[in-house]
Amino acid sequence: MLFALGEPVAFVALVVAFLLALLLRAVAIRLTARTLGLVDRREPLSPRPREDIDPFGAVAAAVGGMGWGKVVSVDEVSRWRGRGRAAMVFLSGPLLCIVVAQLFFAGYALSRPDDLLSWVYPSMLLRGLPLPLVEQVLLCFGTTLLTFGLLALIPIPPLDGFGALWSAQKQPGPGMQWMRLWFEDKNIGVLILLLCCFFPLERPLLLIILDVLGVLFLRLWG
Repeated sequence: MLFALGEPVAFVALVVAFLLALLLRAVAIRLTARTLGLVDRREPLSPRPREDIDPFGAVAAAVGGMGWGKVVSVDEVSRWRGRGRAAMVFLSGPLLCIVVAQLFFAGYALSRPDDLLSWVYPSMLLRGLPLPLVEQVLLCFGTTLLTFGLLALIPIPPLDGFGALWSAQKQPGPGMQWMRLWFEDKNIGVLILLLCCFFPLERPLLLIILDVLGVLFLRLWG
């Protein structure tokens, strides 16, 4: 997000959109767990900053362009009612963000029928492009929600994709156990993600990954 400081509207929109992504993820996870009968139905759905915001994820968003929410441990999501239900708890947040992102892209496509989305990349929008206010806000929200959801689907801790992959397996093998120990318990996953945010300095590796994952969604509206 710091890349967008030269475009104040884009910078503010990216910050607010990231907070919205954290909110949508948290509510989706809690609502899905409640709906599928995996938690007490009296558990509130309201946001809980200490449980929803990961400080390292916030730093990654500021420096590298995108971050993540607080890790949900696989021990917190019971598989006793089925592996598919448990996996859906982890998938619900990222998928909701990706779906809501399409609404913002649709709004942009309707308000400004040009070919911008046919050639632009997510990293360019995360850095802030000189656009009219409404279009700037729509694209910043859409791109932030999209890249937040796509990043979260990568199957390594502390991202939600790992929880979904773990939950979908009948019996997680030694490889998954090893990954959980080193990437989650010893925070190697966080370290790798932060390194991807800082290097190379001109265009962090994280932005390259998000371009590869997200460009197709932009082209659909181009």
